[in-house]
Formats: sequence, C-alpha cells, structure tokens
Amino acid sequence: MGVRLRAAAIRDVSFGRDVTVIEPVNLYECEIGDNCFVGPFVEIQKGVSIGNRCRIQSHAFICELVSIGDDCFISHGAMFVNDLFRDGGPARGDASMWAATTIGNAVSIGTGAVILPVDICDGTVIGAGSVVTHDIATRGVYAGNPARLVRPLKD
Repeated sequence: MGVRLRAAAIRDVSFGRDVTVIEPVNLYECEIGDNCFVGPFVEIQKGVSIGNRCRIQSHAFICELVSIGDDCFISHGAMFVNDLFRDGGPARGDASMWAATTIGNAVSIGTGAVILPVDICDGTVIGAGSVVTHDIATRGVYAGNPARLVRPLKD
C-alpha cells in the first residue's frame, strides 16, 4: 500500500493588487481582492471569493461556496462549513448537498468561530468561539453556541 503525498500549494488563484500571503498555505481556484493579507496555515478552497482589504489570519479554513465582502477580518482558526451532514454523514464530495455562505462587508469573525452555511449582514461582529447556525440580518455583536445577539451596533 503506497502513500500519496500532496504538498500545500498556491494554484490558479486570482490575486488583486498588493496581496500578502505568508506560507505555508493551501489556496486554489479562488479569488482574493486588493490589499488583502493571508496568514500561514490557511486553506481557501475553489470558488471562494474574498473582497478587498480583508485579513485572513492563521489556521483559518474557508471552504467552497463562501463569499466574503470587503474590509472583513477573519481571525485565527475560524472555520467555515458547507456540509451540514443532511443524510446523517458527510456528503463525500457531492456538492449538490452543500450550502453557501455569504459574509457582508466590514464583518469581523473571532478566533475559533464556526460559520455554518448562512448569510451575515454588513458590519457584524462574531465573537471568539461562536457557532453561527442561522442568518444574521441585524448588525450587531453575536456570541455563543448558537450565536445570539449580544448587543446591536449603530450604522
């Protein structure tokens, strides 16, 4: 029985201007806007779109079907999920069973947060360790498992 080794890589990425990437990373078939920062040990999968002036900190995982707006901050170890195990287990690559996530502009996601397939409105803050299970349509600070509104934020 053989072992197949695959190195982390940057492959088929559309980069904007003045992007900083700290290796090692695994970035493939995605789009990263102008003036962004991507820290080490980050994975950004195919089809992901990241807006301008975003910071993706170390150890973040951004799966397929995620769109992130402009001026967003994704903290260390934040995880995005596209497979809800609808049939009791993983979809095993069947993308028809996955769901999308849309992150608005100026959203900050705290360390270790888990973002299930949801829409998060502009100007929202997600606290460290939170699990976002439902759409967020009102700007505010959200925290907990499941994430709940802690306090609203002014426009």
